[in-house]
Amino acid sequence: LLNSKFRIYRHLALQLVILLISINVLWDTPDELIITRERLQVWLGYFLVIDCIVYLNMYITVPRFLLKDKLWSYLLSVLALVFFAMIAVVFMQSYVFDPGDLNELSQSSSNPENINFARLILGILSSSLAMSLLLFGISALLLLRHWMSYNQRIDNLKSATLQSELKLLKDQINPHFLFNMLNNANLLIRKKRPEASEVLFKLEDLLRYQRNDSTQETVLLSSEIHFLDDFLKLEKIRRDNFQYSIAKEGNINQAVLPPMLFIPFVENAVKHSSDSENLSFIDFSFIVHGNKLE
Repeated sequence: LLNSKFRIYRHLALQLVILLISINVLWDTPDELIITRERLQVWLGYFLVIDCIVYLNMYITVPRFLLKDKLWSYLLSVLALVFFAMIAVVFMQSYVFDPGDLNELSQSSSNPENINFARLILGILSSSLAMSLLLFGISALLLLRHWMSYNQRIDNLKSATLQSELKLLKDQINPHFLFNMLNNANLLIRKKRPEASEVLFKLEDLLRYQRNDSTQETVLLSSEIHFLDDFLKLEKIRRDNFQYSIAKEGNINQAVLPPMLFIPFVENAVKHSSDSENLSFIDFSFIVHGNKLE
């Protein structure tokens, strides 16, 4: 109903339905098929009339009235389309009926004018009802398609909003994280020169991960944990009374997730665990159960 590549197939299916509806003019009775030049001309005209009102309903009355909650205007427009179609149908029926059949029917009745009039009214009412139901049925399908398309746009908008929020979060985290790491490296170079080289190597790994992997939509959980481990090792070098542990359970080498999700928690944990007198510690636990991460 929504994919544009199936557009031609939707129109072909609609043409087939209209063909099956209009082809009944070739039968006077269910078991008597009449194929004459006049009948074929009337069938073609009947097909084109139905086709015309169906597409006018699809591309004019439904978008302009029904989808804009103008129900009465829509109903009046449908009545106008059916009225137009009935004028054409009555003209074609009067053209196709065999005068000999009508004379025979008239002679067998005591009141032939009433018979002809009743037959005409019955034909108009039945055709009007059939065309109205056809238009309302197509309108219902268009409403369903509009509803599905609307929900799809809402879902896409929500997804785009989440992606924008995640990108904004990354942009906010990265400069702050880089500033902290450079500050840590500066402190270590001043106080513990032998360890400065190790710090710079780890900082290089961190920045490489931040520059390359964090720009992807998803990363392996194992890569994210390795990134956090390097960050905490730098912190441990900078602080004497600091310990940390990372527990891993499950298949972390296949689990994927958006990058840089945990660094805000880690940074806050490091910031608020600082204690110059007592041992500071941070414990992490990653448990993978199927497609769920705790």
